[in-house]
Amino acid sequence: MRTIGLIGGMSWESTVSYYQSINRQIKQRLGGLHSAKIILHSVDFAQIEQLQHQHRWPELAEILAEAAQGLEKAGAECVVICTNTMHKVADIVQQATSIPLLHIADATAKSLVADEIQKVGLLGTRFTMEQEFYRQRLEDKFAIEVLIPEQSEREIVHRVIYEELCLGKIKTSSRNHYLNIMANLHQRGAQAVILGCTEIALLISQMDTNIPLYNTTDIHALAAVDFALKNSLQS
Repeated sequence: MRTIGLIGGMSWESTVSYYQSINRQIKQRLGGLHSAKIILHSVDFAQIEQLQHQHRWPELAEILAEAAQGLEKAGAECVVICTNTMHKVADIVQQATSIPLLHIADATAKSLVADEIQKVGLLGTRFTMEQEFYRQRLEDKFAIEVLIPEQSEREIVHRVIYEELCLGKIKTSSRNHYLNIMANLHQRGAQAVILGCTEIALLISQMDTNIPLYNTTDIHALAAVDFALKNSLQS
């Protein structure tokens, strides 16, 4: 079994979901007392959030690149950035190490393509929804059309992530806002919706809607498990 390197803490609430999902899937695949071989570098999210909103992306790239290098030195055989937003600096992080970075957008897109989804709605932080690093990757590399909410709706989605979900606050009113926003995306032609922030799955699940949802946390965790178990023998 290969060792998975996680860059987490953005927020730690969603990193918990990564750890649980990876280990559950390893146990499901291998049975018994098997669990994943994981090395975790968890950052201080207060620092990350401040730099994000100050648009100081080069400094953020340096922080994550150093984390990835530390994981590699500690024995990790891949890097998993446990957040959608910070994939804005994924290419720089990849360049800083010799081990593969498992990109969350690629893993998500492969699931969409497998299900023949050609037009999808995207929820996430304002950075993920509005900037090109995520949407453009899906469109250019996988020919998937990406729809994002209207500006006022994007502000709601972004606020709930940082002011509620990252703090572990789950509000019914916010769930209802999200469901309305998702319904609007569906009416505009989205065949499915990407939960493109790893905290959103703490608020919304497939039980809440008939619109197909793609939980990037679980999808990304599955990609890590596939990597860890590729060509390995049960032991």
